[in-house]
Amino acid sequence: MNEPVHLGRTASTGPDLQELLGLVARGDQEAFARVYDAVCGPVLGLVRAVLRDPAQSEEVTQEVLIEVWRSAARFQPARGSAMTWVLTLAHRRAVDRVRSAQAATDREHRAALLERTPAFDQVTEQVEARLEREQVRRCLRSLTELQRQSVTLAYYRGLAYREVAELLSVPLGTVKTRLRDGLIRLRDCLGVSA
Repeated sequence: MNEPVHLGRTASTGPDLQELLGLVARGDQEAFARVYDAVCGPVLGLVRAVLRDPAQSEEVTQEVLIEVWRSAARFQPARGSAMTWVLTLAHRRAVDRVRSAQAATDREHRAALLERTPAFDQVTEQVEARLEREQVRRCLRSLTELQRQSVTLAYYRGLAYREVAELLSVPLGTVKTRLRDGLIRLRDCLGVSA
């Protein structure tokens, strides 16, 4: 804005970047304008090298400069130069943006996978159904011949009790008794509670 900021101080150039950060820490807006002019280009260059996206780079550069304004009091000259401190803030912020974008991509990927995952495992469902059928067949074999015939005709062929009685040539009461006894034995064999 006014005069260029030099990293070293001479009598005619005014305060260097380190001294300007000290003034910024005390709320000096003019000093911040000079810091902004001195570091904006290098910060944008570093951030763009990390992000490779011009729009995001400009956004992160602004965030870094706001952070410089807010945290100038944390600058410690004994730990390095003012430009190194500002560029470290810029690098960290750019890396944070990359990590944040990667985490968002990972979340979206996981969400997409969950949407494509079936509500149940078809293989497990098929195996369980097959095992249940085998258990029912085994239990049916444990019935007497008359009970097995009655249950098969009534429950697997869908015949009414009267039709089962006519087909087997036995009284209706006998069919009902065979069915009741057969179903009780099936229940006990399958381990179903009453």
